[in-house]
Amino acid sequence: MQNPSAATIVLASSSVYRQHLLDRFLDDYESVSPSVDESADIDDPAELVAFLARKKAETVATVYRKALIIGADQLAVLDGQVLGKPGDHQKAVEQLLRSSGKSVQFLTAVCVLDPIGKRRYEHVDKTVVRFRTFDRRLADAYLKHDQPYDCAGSFRIEGAGFVLFESVATDDPTALIGMPMIWLSGRLLELGYLIP
Repeated sequence: MQNPSAATIVLASSSVYRQHLLDRFLDDYESVSPSVDESADIDDPAELVAFLARKKAETVATVYRKALIIGADQLAVLDGQVLGKPGDHQKAVEQLLRSSGKSVQFLTAVCVLDPIGKRRYEHVDKTVVRFRTFDRRLADAYLKHDQPYDCAGSFRIEGAGFVLFESVATDDPTALIGMPMIWLSGRLLELGYLIP
């Protein structure tokens, strides 16, 4: 996070998925990796994901003091336990097989820091994905196709992840990709960042 520019909006994330979401309606913003320690002694997943989104935003705000900062984070929760990003094929297979026939809750948090009003806006979106019952062959085939090893839950809804689902219950389908854009666009409209 060196040499902050005069950017009006800064996304406190290096996630290409979140950048693609912002690209849908923002022409001018910067994306900066917050480089934060994501370990925290918080048991409640909703509190944890909100804390991580806030921490990312606040870390970037120490450098980009005049920009509106957007921080986000996402956690997948199965049977009360947070599922991390698998990192490799074997861990992803194990994670998917644990999800087979079950519902997984995806908590997606966003934190907006407004430098003008000196206010913080926060939101946590809950999406429930019901996985169909499947075996290792489908898990292997899907993972070889999408390779979602950097994704919580071991799938990409932007790719072929839907082959694993029975249903998705959500108020905002973009939240599953990584950021609840219905809520975020509402805050940006309210703050005057979308209409010149």
